[in-house]
Amino acid sequence: MNRAVKTLGYFAGLVGLAAALSLFFSGLWGGKAEKGGMELFEVSPGMTARQFARGNGVPEAALAELLGAKGAAGLDEPLSSYKVDEGKFFAELFKRKALWDEEGSKNWRKIALKFALWFVFLGVVFALMRAGRITFGLRNVLYLSAVAVFGVLLGADPSPMGTVKDAIALYGAKHLLFKPRFVALAVFLLLTVLANKFICSWGCQLGALQDFIFRLNGGPDRRPGLLRQFKPSFAFTNTVRALFFGVFTVVALGWGFDLIGPVDPFKFYNPSEVTLAGWGLIGAVLLGSLFVYRPWCHLFCPFGLVGWLAEKASVFKIKVNYDTCVACEACAGACPSTVMGAILKRGRTVPDCFACGECIAVCPTRSISLAAGRRALPPPGKFSGLGLQKP
Repeated sequence: MNRAVKTLGYFAGLVGLAAALSLFFSGLWGGKAEKGGMELFEVSPGMTARQFARGNGVPEAALAELLGAKGAAGLDEPLSSYKVDEGKFFAELFKRKALWDEEGSKNWRKIALKFALWFVFLGVVFALMRAGRITFGLRNVLYLSAVAVFGVLLGADPSPMGTVKDAIALYGAKHLLFKPRFVALAVFLLLTVLANKFICSWGCQLGALQDFIFRLNGGPDRRPGLLRQFKPSFAFTNTVRALFFGVFTVVALGWGFDLIGPVDPFKFYNPSEVTLAGWGLIGAVLLGSLFVYRPWCHLFCPFGLVGWLAEKASVFKIKVNYDTCVACEACAGACPSTVMGAILKRGRTVPDCFACGECIAVCPTRSISLAAGRRALPPPGKFSGLGLQKP
């Protein structure tokens, strides 16, 4: 019982420290909050086009283009004097203003820095895993580094989930497509195709935090946790995730409401924007991570579902050399989810693999690796239990 209390104490200390530091660093970065819903423009009788532009935060050059004025110098006439279709004018202006606000809410220098560090960090982890050098201790150091750099220091945005979730929510609310977000999504999907969901595995600030918390409740070589841990079936978790994604999409496109927005767990790294309901969900996700491996990723994350589909085309993936494998199934036992059992026996749909490397570390014959190419099928009878050597 004392060890269990100690584990919960470490959990509370980690979460509290990460939230406090996130509040500090998010204040340093500053930036505007993203706006949602329909904006109304302020118009008063006799207002000139220039006054309208300055009062509503509309670039004068863009307003001149919409009004057919001769450059910004042609905006000194009353707004009502310009011969434009009022309905079409405000509809187009609304769209443009929404995109300006979206772009203005981004700290582009921070985003560029974050992507650059992602490429370096993921490259280092990839090299370490290919060499089979990720131990229990180093794995935890890497996860904490990801939490500290990509979450605490660099904040909630951007994130893999945001590229999918925010794109759908923005289109549902304002019928707009924000092109930079699709560029980011393409980069994340490319990383997934290149190396087995590595961006979720090691770069996602929320995923890394969940992963580290799960390992607080255990020890080297996946000894039984101090508090009981569970491996829900993939049929259950993926059904929940797909249904949630469907409901989220229907509500966003049909009613313009972002179901995840008010309780977005990535806002843990921007605590000043978290609502009471948001803290409730964040607390549930992080506490649940002690017992279930990456609950948000497996049950609710939109990019988790999209990434799982892209993962099917991964160039580098966890593979088994059945010529040297002794069928001890230590890898499946050490795996924090059910994925290694599916990879090993190939008898069912392969769940999300977060490439944590536990299977590589515990294999007694070095039969598991992160390698390119198709996965081989196990020889008939390999896991029948007849004549197998145990380590």
